[in-house]
Amino acid sequence: MPLGIDRSHFYEEKVKHIEKSNRVKDERIGSLETENAMLYLKLAQLRGALQHTRQESIEIHEKFEDESRFRKSVAESAFKFKQELDNIKKDMQSVQSAAKEIPKQFNEQVQHANSVVQRHKMAFQSQSSSLSELQERLAHMELTLHDVTDRHAKEKKRRQELHNTLMELRGNIRVHCRVRPLMDFDRGQEDMSSFGRQGAKSEVVVHFVDDENVCVRTTKHNKVFEYERVYDMTETQNGLFDEVQPMLTSLLDGYNICIMAYGQTGSGKTHTMLGSHKNEDYCPTRDPHPDEGVIPRAARELFRLTSEKQKGTHTVEVSVVEIYNNDIRDLLSHDPNIKHDINTGQDNSISLPTIISKQVDTVYDVMCLVQHGLCTRRESATLVHEHSSRSHLVVTLTVISQAPSFFSKNSVPGDTTPRDSKGRSSSLSSSGSMPSGSMWQSNDLSTNSAGQAVIKTKLQLVDLAGSECVGMSGVKGQALRETANINKSLSALADVLGALAEHRAHVPYRNTRLTHLLQDSIGGDAKLLILLCVAPAQRYITESLQSLGFGARARQVQRGQTKRRLPSSAEKVSLDTPKNSRSISVTGPPPFSQR
Repeated sequence: MPLGIDRSHFYEEKVKHIEKSNRVKDERIGSLETENAMLYLKLAQLRGALQHTRQESIEIHEKFEDESRFRKSVAESAFKFKQELDNIKKDMQSVQSAAKEIPKQFNEQVQHANSVVQRHKMAFQSQSSSLSELQERLAHMELTLHDVTDRHAKEKKRRQELHNTLMELRGNIRVHCRVRPLMDFDRGQEDMSSFGRQGAKSEVVVHFVDDENVCVRTTKHNKVFEYERVYDMTETQNGLFDEVQPMLTSLLDGYNICIMAYGQTGSGKTHTMLGSHKNEDYCPTRDPHPDEGVIPRAARELFRLTSEKQKGTHTVEVSVVEIYNNDIRDLLSHDPNIKHDINTGQDNSISLPTIISKQVDTVYDVMCLVQHGLCTRRESATLVHEHSSRSHLVVTLTVISQAPSFFSKNSVPGDTTPRDSKGRSSSLSSSGSMPSGSMWQSNDLSTNSAGQAVIKTKLQLVDLAGSECVGMSGVKGQALRETANINKSLSALADVLGALAEHRAHVPYRNTRLTHLLQDSIGGDAKLLILLCVAPAQRYITESLQSLGFGARARQVQRGQTKRRLPSSAEKVSLDTPKNSRSISVTGPPPFSQR
């Protein structure tokens, strides 16, 4: 370009042209971007439509496959139904052919049945006479069996009565045996899986045979023991007392009664006598309980018997003592640790003059006093029994009966002849002679403050402490001393029975307080019943054999006829007798049996 030319105008035009061109390009770019965005949006819409179309295609394909499978299954079912229909048609043809044969077969069967019935009818007619004869013989045999059964029952009852009479005349000690069931503590350290099985320590070796026999199975041979009554493991408290109850009737007839439970520790003595395993858990009730023992049942029976007598003629007193470590303790005293001595009267009667006796009117009163005594009775846990009694418990119910009027009126000192209200000689039985089968003595004759003669008879209920093996029980210290005294007293009791059985001149009653206290009961002044309690397990077989042997030796004792507490005469006491003197013993002439 030539020098001197103004180029600014040219540049400005060019710049404007370029700026305009740029604006056009920018507008073109914006429009293209807008168009691109719209294309992207349309592409996204097309992709969504494509995805939806593909999903519909898949669903249509699945429906097509389902429809194909359904058509295939329908075709298969139709083919099966066609086959079944063909089979049914074949079966229908066979049924139709069989139905055509039925009338013919039915006629043949009817003819055969008629022939069989005819033969049986002829056989029945021929045997009807013999059948009637057999029926007559069967009826006769049933009558004979019923008659024999009745006779057997009567003879069994008569034999038992004769046996009891013989026992009365000989003065034998009645012995009953009770076998308790297996308890959980019988297995000791053994597993529960071996409980009661053969070869285990808890195996049952003492078996109930019948009402009079019990068998002990040892490793060498079986030993059978016979007693007046044997109770099996299922015997109830009520069933046991039914056998004991008849003895209590003699109490109001003037006889002393003694019932004692003997056996090793844990054999069920306290359960038999009281009905409770734990002294602190025993709660007396006014209503009878099916599990209550001999003591509450005997008290209930005693009050039932006295209620049948004239009102006010009989009163009952109760005392509760224990013999602990060869010491006698009064469990009704405020201080049961005080020791008491036994008093022997001129007539060799045994009494405890320093113990407390409380008058009772109901069974509930009796059992409340017994329960009070049980709270202080000594017991402790051993390896054999959790609640082992460590003392002998003696519950005594004394019945004070007013003697008939002819014993307290018109009596002359030294005259032993009973007299009536007019002073005439009177016999003691309606036959005009002395009652047979009884020995009469006046040892328990007393008079009350009104000058009336009274008779005292006593019912002694004894729960002996159980004999135990020191090695098995695991006792030590004070418990070991208690065990020694328990075993010593029970051994002394066996020695006394042995001396009586062999009719020795000296009977060692005074070797222990137990035998001394029970001297008049064991020696023949009372009807004595021993309840043997036996554990059936193998681990106690030594103690069980010892207890059963003790009962067998006791049955051999013949003490002579039991003496009856009936006065021969009475001395009157003036009405100003001190009130605190409840009764005064009377020393009268010798009993009728000695005259």
